[in-house]
Amino acid sequence: MNPRGTRVLRLDALARVEGEAALHLCVQDGSVTGTRLRIYEPPRFFEALLTGRGHTEPPDITSRICGICPVAYQMSACQAIENACGVTVDGPLADLRRLLYCGEWIESHALHIHLLHAPDFLGRANVVEVARDQRAAVERGLRIKQAGNAILEQLGGRPIHPVNVRIGGFHRTPAPDELRPLADRLRQAREDALETVRWVAAFDFPDAVCDHALFALSDPGRYAIDSGTPTLADPAPREFPLSDFEEHVREEQVPHSTALTATLDGRRFLTGPLARYAINGRWLHPVAADAARHAGLGDPATGAVCDNPFRSIVVRAVEVVQAVEEALRIIDAYERPPRPAVEVPPREAVGVGATEAPRGLLYHRYALTGDGTLTGARIIPPTAQNQTAIEEDVRRAVQSRLDRDGPDISDHELTHLCERAIRNHDPCISCAAHFLDVTVDRA
Repeated sequence: MNPRGTRVLRLDALARVEGEAALHLCVQDGSVTGTRLRIYEPPRFFEALLTGRGHTEPPDITSRICGICPVAYQMSACQAIENACGVTVDGPLADLRRLLYCGEWIESHALHIHLLHAPDFLGRANVVEVARDQRAAVERGLRIKQAGNAILEQLGGRPIHPVNVRIGGFHRTPAPDELRPLADRLRQAREDALETVRWVAAFDFPDAVCDHALFALSDPGRYAIDSGTPTLADPAPREFPLSDFEEHVREEQVPHSTALTATLDGRRFLTGPLARYAINGRWLHPVAADAARHAGLGDPATGAVCDNPFRSIVVRAVEVVQAVEEALRIIDAYERPPRPAVEVPPREAVGVGATEAPRGLLYHRYALTGDGTLTGARIIPPTAQNQTAIEEDVRRAVQSRLDRDGPDISDHELTHLCERAIRNHDPCISCAAHFLDVTVDRA
């Protein structure tokens, strides 16, 4: 601390997030003057890698972007290619895709809730410490995750980077009796998921409010997962065609991050569970809606909004219940389609696709030649869209703590608070977790 009261806090690696990132925080005279979430992983140039490839290849290539949510990349890629080729996949094939996506929501949310996020609310450094005190809760989370993985393995061929997905559908579809064992596991997962909602709802949540514009897909009549129209809650919902996505969502490079940052109509915005709940909550399954009400999230039927980012863990738990119920519904009604995929002949066109990854809206755009060669690709992931909102949440959390406790709060406490504010949004930077190495530079 120098005579002017300047303090710089550098978090060189964030713990319990998926990927490599750091935070630079500057405090001067009791005010936060700078917050930069620095994503420093080297660019992997997937968009350039796709150029020159055939139109059947994006689902397999883009799934390698993330080991936690590969299905999101596959489904958005399939949608964009099929949109370019003028093909619609519906009926049982569309239901199987939605079932596969439910599996990813279940396993991804269970991982984040129990292994990455819950330790923040329980005063523990990691899930190993949580398991010493609450072994049953951790085991419950692992059971839920295993149920989601079982869906991915059955429909995708394996739980990580599924290989059974193709444009137009699947390489192979299961017979109805192959899905029945999944239903048995999902019924147990439903009880575990409901207990998880009750568990996380009892956590002690700091007071916080986010006023970011909320952005998610809207799919009237059902909770948006694998399809929908881009919708901004402003505060009344305002939609625009997916074909106009890049006219509204603009990306730019900032010096401190290898990830692009985005604005929506020039504004900071947030995508992910809080946005989905605000825009789609009225279409939750009755069991999930009841769980949300009892968890203190308000009545989703009346358009309830959760604006405390620390309570995002509760919304995620409700979304697990929703995904389980949706998976059970699909399995119960499933009839094997006459063929595993529809033909998707190439044509010269540009196609777009978007789905709701566990962390938020994921957009793909591809340009094709008449023989199916890709001449351009654009992928806008949710974490890049959320970066400025995350930085603002960190700034507000630290400022609130400084206003309450004064400038003498320790660097260790500030570090922990910053990490908590970031983990609220489950940023998926890649597929690794690092322990925190803090360097404090005092002017």
